[in-house]
Amino acid sequence: MATAATMPAPLFVLLLSCLVAPVAISILLYSLAPEGFDAAPIHGYSFEKSIAVAEKKERVLRFSERVGDGRLTGCEDFAYDAESGYLYTGCDDGWIRRVRLLNADEPEVEDWVHVGGRPAGMAFGLDKCLLVADVHKGLLMVKEDKSIHLLTDEAEGLKFGLTDGVDVASDGVIYFTDASYKYTVDTYMTGFLEGRPYGRLMSFDPYTNQTTVLVRDLYFANGVSLSPDQHSVIFCDTVLRSCKRYHIDGDKKGTVEKFIDNLPGLPDNIRYDGDGHYWIGLSDGRNFAFDMIVKYPLLRKMLVVIRKYVRMPESLGHAGVMSVTLDGNPVSLYSDPELDLVTTGLKIGKHLYYTSLVSSYISRIDLTPSLPKDL
Repeated sequence: MATAATMPAPLFVLLLSCLVAPVAISILLYSLAPEGFDAAPIHGYSFEKSIAVAEKKERVLRFSERVGDGRLTGCEDFAYDAESGYLYTGCDDGWIRRVRLLNADEPEVEDWVHVGGRPAGMAFGLDKCLLVADVHKGLLMVKEDKSIHLLTDEAEGLKFGLTDGVDVASDGVIYFTDASYKYTVDTYMTGFLEGRPYGRLMSFDPYTNQTTVLVRDLYFANGVSLSPDQHSVIFCDTVLRSCKRYHIDGDKKGTVEKFIDNLPGLPDNIRYDGDGHYWIGLSDGRNFAFDMIVKYPLLRKMLVVIRKYVRMPESLGHAGVMSVTLDGNPVSLYSDPELDLVTTGLKIGKHLYYTSLVSSYISRIDLTPSLPKDL
């Protein structure tokens, strides 16, 4: 066996470098990483082939129409009032704007109310109040007179870091998510790279003003949608490419089970269309690089340091919208290689409406004609 004394000098230096380099890199990464950042294994992520979808349209941009171009910047979610025909959406300038869809070949956009923060998820509650998950402020209620009221901004002594999705049950109880109690909308990518589950699904009872944590330890808790029978709520666990079901009542009350797993992208919001389907916005597609980032904490630690000095893309492309049945079976997927950061999709009448955080409009696709099979 060769020793340092008998080994050729170049070989000894090479071997020493191989042993020292990883240690040196690790020390450097720990010293440059943000304070409190500690990359960890991400549990529950599937590295298997993504779930199969029978109907796939992968070039939807060529068939998409822009609505409200220049007026609807960075829209996040939808709330549709079928009675008035208004589609409400929150923009990145703090405005909630609404688009009149009924009998309008060219939908009209109007400013509705400025909440002053960053409205994300939204849903209509009792008495036509609009519930808004504001990423900065918390859970808000906007009444018909446009007055704004803060309902809750903390649970179990932890302030919300990134209030995200929301839906309302017929009894008035509000279900919503805090994507991360540690990271904000400005630092959410660092939160993903850390790989620790800081997300929560919660409920707010407007009659008792009580905020209750229903599910903890979620990897970026996102969109929320009540089931049509009101017995459960579906929510998105974004980093895991998964949607789960929380049982509100019945024999399974308080338990969580898989709704749909191994999605072909990162789920953001989920919306029920009233016609037997949920629509899931996929903010990004999935590729080999993303799998590797999830798999290796050291790689994520390297990336969080690199991002301090080099501007890196925050989207993989191939975003889109996916429809699934009430039982979580995939039906269709509308995507495009050049589509980025889609957050919400919803079928209203003959159109599929969807949003992108990097657009100044919302998009829609006329689903009435049969789209080409090679789309």
